[in-house]
Amino acid sequence: MATNTPDRARVRLDDISSRAYEHPADRGALVALRSLRGFDEVFRKLSGLFNERALRLMFLSGAVRVGERQFPDVHDYVRDAAYVLDLKEVPELYIKMDPKPNAMAIGSQKPFIVMTSGLFDLLDAEEQRFVVGHEVGHILSGHAVYRTMLLALINLAARVAWIPLGYIGLRAIVAALEEWYRKSELSCDRAGLLSAQDPDAAKRALMKMAGGSRLAEMNTDAFLEQAKEYDEGGDARDSLLKLMSLIGTTHPFAVVRTAELHRWIEDGSYRTILAGDYPRRATDKDASVSEEARNAANSYKQSWERSSDPLVGMVRDVAGTAANAGGKIFDTVAERWKSAGGRGGSDSGQSSRN
Repeated sequence: MATNTPDRARVRLDDISSRAYEHPADRGALVALRSLRGFDEVFRKLSGLFNERALRLMFLSGAVRVGERQFPDVHDYVRDAAYVLDLKEVPELYIKMDPKPNAMAIGSQKPFIVMTSGLFDLLDAEEQRFVVGHEVGHILSGHAVYRTMLLALINLAARVAWIPLGYIGLRAIVAALEEWYRKSELSCDRAGLLSAQDPDAAKRALMKMAGGSRLAEMNTDAFLEQAKEYDEGGDARDSLLKLMSLIGTTHPFAVVRTAELHRWIEDGSYRTILAGDYPRRATDKDASVSEEARNAANSYKQSWERSSDPLVGMVRDVAGTAANAGGKIFDTVAERWKSAGGRGGSDSGQSSRN
């Protein structure tokens, strides 16, 4: 297997907060939820429906657990990712026989990672580092708790589909959660890059997920040109088709992920973090919900301003109002939760990130 080693040692990001790499829309939602101390404990209890212990036993019995004697190179990648992102406990990783390329972080009490053989065989060593770092990013951010809620709501929506109003209401919530889920994937692409610290490998991995293993037949610059063409769209019909294609999806399209990661690198954010300029976990409790809500809305506004999509042009002016309204709503909810007996503060999110 080819190995592309970075030209310098990887930088350890001591005490890095997940806020450093989270997409503004992802970060805004997580900061809001973490600010409601005790709220994520409720989610954790709800996630009891999702039997973490049974899932671990399933992979323990039907997959290969990575370790010093099994897939030792991948074991090193997990340890390195935990070291670079300063995750206190190295998660288990299982490789499962499945030709479909995929990887996931599962669980909230003791999260673990699963990678399919299809993905393992598709990627070279540094690309695997990127994917492992991506999944460690999900663990550090505590995404599993809220993703469990999404799965529960999707199942509930399917059960009440015969009740029109109830189904419509649930579908609206699910659609919003799916949008957050997609943004969480963009967050963890950044985490994967911070872990591997090899931008070319990160882009190659995303490109291979779209076009397969024949890397010699693909070109990163041409792939980014595809992303630009997709973003610009054609007429309003293309815009509508793009929106419809997102219904029921939890992952952004590969060209979108590559373009977003490339933009994050080019705007200097990646190098700034490697230089040591990033938020620490010790400051998580001071994160402002209203400010993050505004940042989330502004990120949408900026993406709309970059786009020449005709449908986007019709709605971009809404973002500024949504930013202020969203911040006020989250502040109000937070205050009411605390007044009703929530314990205040935001460090409950820490347990979901370790």
